[in-house]
Amino acid sequence: MLEDFKQHPAIRPLIQGGTLLEYSAHMVPEGGIAMMPELANDGVMIVGDAAGLCLNLGYTVRGMDLAIASAQAAAQTAIDAKARQDFSAASLAGYKRALEKNGVLRDMRHFRKLPGLMENPRLFTEYPRMAANIVGDLFTVDGGPVPPLRKTILSHAKKIGLVNLLKDGIKGATAL
Repeated sequence: MLEDFKQHPAIRPLIQGGTLLEYSAHMVPEGGIAMMPELANDGVMIVGDAAGLCLNLGYTVRGMDLAIASAQAAAQTAIDAKARQDFSAASLAGYKRALEKNGVLRDMRHFRKLPGLMENPRLFTEYPRMAANIVGDLFTVDGGPVPPLRKTILSHAKKIGLVNLLKDGIKGATAL
């Protein structure tokens, strides 16, 4: 995607002959709404991952969309503040209201328990292994009869522990 961007006719002349000096990335915060700082104060608004607006949902990490939505909300708030010539914390409080209105803070609240769930190591070790083993047992042709599905699942679930499965299932259901 980056190479396509660099080859775009509007971009290529700007970077032609240039030398890449540095490339960097950074870790994204995954603490959820509990780690969010105050979003606005006198003369300042915090957007994107600097504001903790990232969600690790397990199947995807949302961040770019939340960064864009928060930047749009901050930009509109800044335009409104400039029109009033008032950049006080009270004036910039409209930024938080805009994040409520566009759904960013609603999503952050909705998934507030997810960071705790994602800390469970079984989620990334034992459960994928269990799923792979169940599927392997179900689709292995070895000349013997295919055992009932419940028996296959139960035999693998017992390896993790039924109490662990129950606790993790409840925690997962309440986090999602």
